[in-house]
Amino acid sequence: MQAKWLYCGKIVMNSLKNAYFNKISSFLLKKECLIAIYLLLAIVAGFKQYHHHTYNNYLIFKYVYWHTVDLQNLYNNYPEYQDSNHYGPVFSIFIAPFALLPDGLGCILWNIANVVILLLGIYSLPISLNKRTIIGWICAHEALTALFSFQFNIALTGLILLSFSYLVKRKEVQSAFFIAIGTMIKLYGIVGLAFFFFTRNKLKFITGCFIAFLVLFFLPMVISSPAFVIQSYADWYHSLAHKNDLNASLTSFQDISLMGIVRRTTGNINLPNAPFLLVGLVLFGLPYLRIKQYKHLSFRLMLLASTLIFTVIFSSGSESPTYIIAFAGVAIWFMVQQNPKKGWIIALFIFAFILTSLSPTDIFPRPVKEFIRLYSLKALPCVIIWLTIIYQMMKEDFESYLITDK
Repeated sequence: MQAKWLYCGKIVMNSLKNAYFNKISSFLLKKECLIAIYLLLAIVAGFKQYHHHTYNNYLIFKYVYWHTVDLQNLYNNYPEYQDSNHYGPVFSIFIAPFALLPDGLGCILWNIANVVILLLGIYSLPISLNKRTIIGWICAHEALTALFSFQFNIALTGLILLSFSYLVKRKEVQSAFFIAIGTMIKLYGIVGLAFFFFTRNKLKFITGCFIAFLVLFFLPMVISSPAFVIQSYADWYHSLAHKNDLNASLTSFQDISLMGIVRRTTGNINLPNAPFLLVGLVLFGLPYLRIKQYKHLSFRLMLLASTLIFTVIFSSGSESPTYIIAFAGVAIWFMVQQNPKKGWIIALFIFAFILTSLSPTDIFPRPVKEFIRLYSLKALPCVIIWLTIIYQMMKEDFESYLITDK
């Protein structure tokens, strides 16, 4: 009799645990919950960094506006922040509403604006609401890392996602404007053109791109002058070329990339980027040969994941806060996989979450964190996942992939 009561008690306890777990899961999968968490992260990060006087990146962004208005070179080192700007002249227009505010308020609102654009991008994806929310949760820690640095990469990730989603929805002009905005602020945005072959109305898309780039080219002239803006684009080119030369280092916080891994493990700082980029572009382009797969949304989402990861692992300018872009790709790749997910897929995702996303945290002892940084190992899981994506896109039939929840 006692055994029977114990058995019944276990059933009741298990039922209560399952009910509690389901309730928590249901709450976390609510769109409103994720949005609230992201806004809270943006506010806390902005407030903390401002009060600790560690908001140098924000000062760089802020003075892009003021230097544009004053017709001062946008890419010089200035005493206000002892560093240099690397964003395009049109950034002066987008940062203006924040630059006009007191720094404390501007820092917080800038972070909020970035996460709003990221969330708009995530929730624009043509997959089930639950999958979109899970992608948001997966990206949350990388977003927080970028928020502490006031990084535009958060918004840039959202812009790339929006450019993809609007192209899938056959809204070519809107997609073109998102690509143009991302590109004219930070060149990474140009990767949105990778989705060109998925549009049926290519002429409309090309026309939209031409108009968008033209408008954004002239837009900073509203607060400066034509001569200044034209000169600024030339200065921007030289600034990026100089920065690229500085990135290749065996000890810097940049070059967290495939090239960085090889340079740092071999100790050869002189290894050029070109061979890696050439091989990377060939591999990236191979899935385009599978034209019959274009019609499958899962195939297109895999290309989106490939694009996001490729952008980061083949850039010598990649640093830890840049990985919000790549990790969005990891999250999309993971959510596109068929259910039930294979063990090696889950293991690879966990490996990426631990080594790529959590490696800068205090979960790792300081010597381990330093080892990971010095050898650019944060990039390693993303490199492996990117190669996996290329393999899957070349071998699998995506007609069988289900990307909506039943």
